[in-house]
Amino acid sequence: MNWFKYLLILSTIVLHGCVSMGMTTQPLSGLTEKYTDETSKFMAVDDLVIHYRDQGDGPTLVLLHGVASSLHTWDGWVNRLADHYRILRIDLPGHGLTGIDPRTDEYDIAYMVDKLDKFLNKLSIDEMYLAGNSLGGYISWNYALHRPDRVKKMILLDAAGFPQDMPFIMSASALPVIGEIGGLMMPKFLVDLNVNAAFGDSDKVTDKLTQRYFDMTTREGNRKALIEAFRIMKVQSVNPHLGDRVSEVTTPTLLMWGAEDQWVPLSILKQFEDAIANSNTIVYEGVGHMPMEELPVQSSRDAHNFFQMSDFDKLPSI
Repeated sequence: MNWFKYLLILSTIVLHGCVSMGMTTQPLSGLTEKYTDETSKFMAVDDLVIHYRDQGDGPTLVLLHGVASSLHTWDGWVNRLADHYRILRIDLPGHGLTGIDPRTDEYDIAYMVDKLDKFLNKLSIDEMYLAGNSLGGYISWNYALHRPDRVKKMILLDAAGFPQDMPFIMSASALPVIGEIGGLMMPKFLVDLNVNAAFGDSDKVTDKLTQRYFDMTTREGNRKALIEAFRIMKVQSVNPHLGDRVSEVTTPTLLMWGAEDQWVPLSILKQFEDAIANSNTIVYEGVGHMPMEELPVQSSRDAHNFFQMSDFDKLPSI
């Protein structure tokens, strides 16, 4: 690297500051004060302390967020569904206030399914509804295969599960050297770009929203864990056998998708539709990668309708 590039990096750091460049960590105490409420709880599963929220009353509904996100992405659903369900949502390992697992640096699907299973066992959850977005969707359908006795119905929102092109920023971050740099610094403007790319309507992206996503990367270890997640995703994105077992899913499933999703396109939805015999589909026009966050009123209403209908009903095609 020549002196001009060094000066450019130095100038960028000076102009934006170490905090906005994502070079610092924030203490857990400060993040906890800002991003927890009276429903927040922490529970040890093996050596990992999981942050979760337990809200509402009724049959259990478990919500799993996507990569680089946190349990807060489900706020809109919780506000509208807590009168009907006991809602459990967690910050996945390497994300949010849960942070990293001191035992491992690799959060593959076997690890994620195991941690979810142990978490639910500790809460004595015998049966539940399950919904997952993106990475959370990938964990959800794998968990439904692992414990079909426990999952009554499932919603996959723009879920991962078949080979596909990786989003550019994620793919680049998984590269050697760039990934190591990403583990040390993750500038806020890059986080902002990612959040905007995840929404079909950028007018719905607020400063408060992007600040939350950025703050969660400043939890100690989360940047490194995020890079490792991108690297796992990059390997799996070209794995021809990634979706081989999707056709084994027998759990009644609703596929929710944003028509403008730039990360997991409609071609992946089509493969889920073909693979899961017992499934319904809703596509939201003008919506991106996270329907539950971008369109919480309609998507939560559709979720409730799906959970309440009998196994012999069929949602109208949309």
